[in-house]
Amino acid sequence: LVLGFAFFLCFIMSNGSYVYFQFVQQWPPTNCRVRIKRPCSSPRPLQYFTIHGLWPSNYSNPRMPSNCTGPQFKRILSPQLRSKLQTSWPDVESGNDTKFWESEWNKHGTCSKETLNQMQYFERSYAMWMSYNITEILKNASIVPHPTQTWKYSDIVAPIKAATKRTPLLRCKQDKNTVLLHEVVLCY
Repeated sequence: LVLGFAFFLCFIMSNGSYVYFQFVQQWPPTNCRVRIKRPCSSPRPLQYFTIHGLWPSNYSNPRMPSNCTGPQFKRILSPQLRSKLQTSWPDVESGNDTKFWESEWNKHGTCSKETLNQMQYFERSYAMWMSYNITEILKNASIVPHPTQTWKYSDIVAPIKAATKRTPLLRCKQDKNTVLLHEVVLCY
């Protein structure tokens, strides 16, 4: 499976206008805690990492992938895939999952349209979430997010790197005097 995935990504990278994918998982409690406009839809955010996106990227703009043009989002996701995405890729802010998926596809997914159609884009994202589940990886290292517990950057990076064979990028957000883990980015 891993070897097949590596060949798949090499094929995509050789045919697309991007060089790598950023697979981004977010920690909903941080996302909801530091929202400026309005609180999240749920009073108690999910307590596991969820997908924020699969972003085809290039070295000239690694932080935020470019918007691409292509087929706009179609509501053709199978019921089985929708169910999987509702768990792995929910809209933790407004609760409108379909609108969130549409936004991610239109902004990022269309960049990979030459080799990944919409269904493949979401299926691949779910498969990556299952294979590289940050919540489970950290739990196995006895790192369970808690409002009063702190860890060093290296404490979080080490088990993720060991499990994924990738050095993750951790993105944090500031809330008053506290730095909170917000996203974990794995590049492929």
